[in-house]
Amino acid sequence: MHDQASGVVDVPGQSVPLLLRRRMLQLGSAGILGAALPNLVQADPKDGSAPKRVAAITTVWFPTSHADVLIGKLLDGYDHAGGPGPHLTLSSLFLDDPGSSQMGLAKAKQHNVPLAKTIEECITLGTDSVAVEGVLLIGELGSYPKNTKGQTYYPRPRMFEDIVATFRKYGKVVPVFNDKHLAYNWHNAKWIYDTAVEMKIPFMAGSSLPVFRRDPPLWLPLGCEVEEAMVIGYSGLDSYGFHTMEALQCQLERRRGGETGVKAVQTLTGADVWQAEKEGRWSRELYDAIMATFPEGSRGSPESKLGTGEFVLIEYCDGTRATLANLEDHAKWGVSAKLKGQSRPLATWYHGLYRTGWPVFANQLRAIEKMIHTGRPSYPVERTLLTTGIIDAAMTSRFEFHRRQETSHLEAVRYEPGDYPFENDAAAGG
Repeated sequence: MHDQASGVVDVPGQSVPLLLRRRMLQLGSAGILGAALPNLVQADPKDGSAPKRVAAITTVWFPTSHADVLIGKLLDGYDHAGGPGPHLTLSSLFLDDPGSSQMGLAKAKQHNVPLAKTIEECITLGTDSVAVEGVLLIGELGSYPKNTKGQTYYPRPRMFEDIVATFRKYGKVVPVFNDKHLAYNWHNAKWIYDTAVEMKIPFMAGSSLPVFRRDPPLWLPLGCEVEEAMVIGYSGLDSYGFHTMEALQCQLERRRGGETGVKAVQTLTGADVWQAEKEGRWSRELYDAIMATFPEGSRGSPESKLGTGEFVLIEYCDGTRATLANLEDHAKWGVSAKLKGQSRPLATWYHGLYRTGWPVFANQLRAIEKMIHTGRPSYPVERTLLTTGIIDAAMTSRFEFHRRQETSHLEAVRYEPGDYPFENDAAAGG
C-alpha cells in the first residue's frame, strides 16, 4: 500500500512481484528504479506541513567531513550559522566510529538529537515501527582498511543491509540517500541497487559535483551527438576520481539516445599516456579547452601536471569516447565535449567547493529534501551505479598493469538523463 500523505511506502513482500519482473525485463537495468517507484503526491515544504523526520547514519563526523557539510545543515541551517535550512529535522544519529566523531557527539548533545546504538534503533527511534521519513547514509571517511587495488572498505554495504533489514522487519520503506559511491566494488554496488529496486525504495546517491557551480554555466544540449569528451580532476582515483567521473557522466547522459552503457575501461600512466595520444585515443584539444576555463594560475600542459596521476580511457557502447584525466599537480575540475558539426569543443569549470557555508552541499541537500518530501528521486541513481562501476574497472585496470577491462556488466546500465539544476543554472533561475 502507498501512504500518499506521508510519502512512505509499505513493502508488499521481499520478492519482486511478477509484474515488476516483466517490467524490469522490458527496461533492462535502464531506469528500473524510476519505473518501480510509487506514484506519490508531491509535498510543498512551504505548505505549512511539519518538517520530515530524518535518520542520519554515518561513519564519522568531524569538521568539514561529509557528515558535517550535509547533516550539519539540518541542525545549523544551510549556512551552518543558524540561517534558514531544509524542511527536515534530524530525529536520530548513528555514528559507526563515535571515538573519532567528537564534533558529531557535540552537535547531537547541543541539539538534543538521540544517539542510536544500532541502525535499527536509529530508524525506529526505539519503537516498533519505522519512525522516520527519510534516511541519510553517509559511509565516507574514517579509518577503514584498503584492498590491494587501493579501494577503501567503507561500510556502505553493511549499513545499507541494516537499513533494508529494518524496512523488511517493520514492513515499510522510506526514501534513502547514499553519499558518493554505492560501494567500493561492482558486486556490492549492484546488490544495493537491485535491492532498492526490489523493495521500491526511493533512492538517490552520488557526488555533489553534478550540482556544483559551473563557469560558463554549461549543460550539454539534450539529444546532442557527442564525438568525444574529457573530464579533468585530481587526487586519489578511488576517492576524488569518483567525483570527477560524476561531473562527466551528468553531462554525457544527455547525449542522443540517453545513457547506453560502457563496454571497456583502461587506465594509463606515464609514457603510455603520451603513446595513447599519438594513437588518437585522447584529445589534447579537449584538454586545452578545459584548461582555458580555469583561472590562469591553474592552467598547464598535461606533461607538467600529470605526475603520478593517470588517464582513464572509457569506451561507451554507442561509440562515444571519453577520457578522465586525473592529474597530480592540479586542484580543479572541468569537462569538455566535442559535438558533431561543431568546430570547437564546449567546456566548463566546476567549482565552488571551498566557500563559507559549503553552498554546493546546500544544493545537493535540496535535491535530497525534494526526494524525501515527494518520494521521487531528483536525479537517476543509475548514474551513480554506472560511475561506481567505471571507477571500479579503472582501479582494476591500474592494478593489472593497465590492462584494458571489458565491462560487459556495464553495458546493461541504460537510463534517461536527469535535469536537476546545478548551483548557477540560469534555466532554473539559479
